[in-house]
Amino acid sequence: MVDQLLREEVVSARRIVVKVGSSSLTTAAGGLDADRVDALVDALAKVRTGKDAPEIVLVSSGAIAAGLAPLGLEKRPKDLARQQAAASVGQGLLVARYTASFARYGVRVGQVLLTAEDASRRAHYRNAFRTLEQLLTMGAMPIVNENDTVATAEIRFGDNDRLAALVAHLVRADLLVLLSDVDGLYDGDPAKPGSSRLDVVRGPADLLGVEVGSAGKAGVGTGGMVTKVEAARIATGAGIPVVLTAASQAADALAGRRTGTLFLRTGSRSADRLLWLEHASTPRGTLTLDDGAVAAVVHGGKSLLPAGVTGVEGEFVAGDPVDLLGENGHIVARGLVNFDARELPRLLGRSTRDLAQELGAAYEREVVHRDDLVVLCG
Repeated sequence: MVDQLLREEVVSARRIVVKVGSSSLTTAAGGLDADRVDALVDALAKVRTGKDAPEIVLVSSGAIAAGLAPLGLEKRPKDLARQQAAASVGQGLLVARYTASFARYGVRVGQVLLTAEDASRRAHYRNAFRTLEQLLTMGAMPIVNENDTVATAEIRFGDNDRLAALVAHLVRADLLVLLSDVDGLYDGDPAKPGSSRLDVVRGPADLLGVEVGSAGKAGVGTGGMVTKVEAARIATGAGIPVVLTAASQAADALAGRRTGTLFLRTGSRSADRLLWLEHASTPRGTLTLDDGAVAAVVHGGKSLLPAGVTGVEGEFVAGDPVDLLGENGHIVARGLVNFDARELPRLLGRSTRDLAQELGAAYEREVVHRDDLVVLCG
């Protein structure tokens, strides 16, 4: 049954996002391992050949790790500035290595660097989708990474596992394959006797009692099994099945053979940008809502109007993500605000009609439009 499920999910996929971590591409010293890169490329190129071959988007870590040795760094730095410097050097090396390796198969690559802010804003989201879609249409291999050279601590995805899940949703992929240095999800530390690999995860109930911990965390990366399980939760909740396995088994995974752990889809596709708003954005402030506004937003599918806002905290500008709180302080939703923080205090509790009469037509609008809002509680 497991073999059949895995084969059906993979073989029927017409668009696949593959994510590979730093530890699967680099040497212990931090430089790129050409043999490992070539092995991955061999597996991906093989899948792309033949009639009705699926399209593939590669989300690749490794920029910071690749930049360590050239800059004389013995290990991944902890401070953001030196991480950005390493990424600046390493990203070029990483893409150059992929370019040379894919050229053996006549495949061109296209680099796409994203930040969380790029993806949660409406215009930027559409631009990212169009770029990736066009690369695929033209037969190129998109290679996606976080733009570590410019991302700040406040607007980072934090790990490429989560980025891969969100990219899978962005490009409307049929399958997400997470490649690691561990051959699947285990119910305990895979290095300890008695731990068993989970062949299939059908939903959250299958993870009860599973000690995810940080198994599989590499010294040159930021991920671990925790981030991979979270990425699988995001993707499957958006209707995308996930295969988690070792990078050395990439060919088997893409061929639908029994390998790793298969996470079955648990939800259906949602409005594209809202998934990014929920999982990729960092709120810049909070708005406190009265009970009526909470009911309208959470249960009524309504926009948030000034009349329902009782408090404002934080420093933000129009277009920034903010959390919406109930009077009890619990987060009920997140949305993109239409006003600067300094503008809002004089608008609170007032109707849009009154505001328009006093301040002009520009103020006859929602604080957060329903199309820019995701509910975080039921």
